[in-house]
Amino acid sequence: MAAARSSDGSGPLRRAVRAMGRALRAPFTGTARGIRKATHAHGAGESGLGKLIELHAVNGAGDVMITVALASTVFFSVPTDEARGRVALYLAVTMAPFTLLAPVVGPLLDRLPHGRRAAMAGAMFARAVLAITMSGAVATGGLELYPAALGVLVCSKAYGVVRSAVVPRLLPPRFSLVKANSRVTLAGLLATGIAAPIGAGLQAIGSPWPLYGACAIFLGGTVLAFTLPHKVDSAKGERRARLAVPHEDPPRAPLPRSSKGGRSGSTRIGRRKGRERPPGLRSVGPSVLHGLQANAAHRALSGFLIFFLAFLLREHPLAGQSAAVSLGIVGVAAGAGNACGTAVGSWLRARGPEVIVAAVLGLALGVAVLAAVFFSTVMVAALAAVAGFTQALSKLSLDAMIQRDVPEEVRTSAFARSETLLQMSWVVGGAIGIALPLNGVLGMSVAAGLLALGAAASVRGLLGAARRGSPHPRVA
Repeated sequence: MAAARSSDGSGPLRRAVRAMGRALRAPFTGTARGIRKATHAHGAGESGLGKLIELHAVNGAGDVMITVALASTVFFSVPTDEARGRVALYLAVTMAPFTLLAPVVGPLLDRLPHGRRAAMAGAMFARAVLAITMSGAVATGGLELYPAALGVLVCSKAYGVVRSAVVPRLLPPRFSLVKANSRVTLAGLLATGIAAPIGAGLQAIGSPWPLYGACAIFLGGTVLAFTLPHKVDSAKGERRARLAVPHEDPPRAPLPRSSKGGRSGSTRIGRRKGRERPPGLRSVGPSVLHGLQANAAHRALSGFLIFFLAFLLREHPLAGQSAAVSLGIVGVAAGAGNACGTAVGSWLRARGPEVIVAAVLGLALGVAVLAAVFFSTVMVAALAAVAGFTQALSKLSLDAMIQRDVPEEVRTSAFARSETLLQMSWVVGGAIGIALPLNGVLGMSVAAGLLALGAAASVRGLLGAARRGSPHPRVA
């Protein structure tokens, strides 16, 4: 038998086919091993953070596929005036309801601490179904597209809220929260950069194809979410936090005495209930609240620039460039700035987060003022890059302050509340951007005004808190 196999050449042929198969698989398997090694380094694999990093990369890739499909339908396929109307309709049908839903998303998810993996998987699966639903309407741009887009937006933000609450549960030993968040964020940015050109290529095949790709990606993310460690669903020792500042109890009148000389039973119960107040973030110091105000200004600037520059550059492209290339240049500048801010945040290890937040807010404000005074191609690109850099670094510093000042039993709740408020700020900035006339100097002046409001509300408090130092020991 062995002689027959060697005589007909099937043995060498089979070996040659296997060798060719290994050679063809090598680039993919090698890349997969490299990615796994990077995401699981420094104990991230053992703690489960590596799986969350991979899940966030899948989330970013799926979201950008849907963004490519929507942008091609709502924005690029029609004249500028009609595009403004379509985007205004998109904002009215999706962003306005989301503004009402956003305050509910965080508290609702915070009531499901034992179902965080299921919540992330559900957000992935829902977007997979909605992507298929949108694929039938994306070519025509009919009204049925917008309710599905609203569903995608809500699911995406719900995933972001849960992901922020999950990160503290997966910290490896001697791993700061700012470093963990920088890794997660950087993975999402890299996946977005890789998936965007793939989505554009699928768009060239046909308008539904990016949505088919998004569906496949989100189905993979649904499965990946359930591979996270079981401790993600643990809520041991947690309490809810509120961003509202609890007020002092007002002076009370003397309690009436009963006929037997004691206090009234109903009054005693009412007073005891009056003392029960949920923990507030003011109780751990002003740094988190002022940091949140500064980050809200950055997020409003981000939403404003996305919508305003999209229409401004379509009508008035950068010198010597087409509208698509101009938008690409600004988008790449913003993405590169965001990646640099994430990398710098990891390198700084959250040293002096209050000072960092105040400094980057001042930097963004200064560049916005220069862009308004000396409006030009270079200044627009510079503002996009600086906005991406400062938003990333400011958010990582806010994460560090929450880690340091918020006790562990309310920390995940604080992440949920803060992320919801930041998303609402983005919606407000986007609404201003779509409503503003297409005047470059006016737009950059409004951008500077948004940052000036954030600076007026937060910088003094941040610097004062930095001088006083944190009244709470560093945790985790």
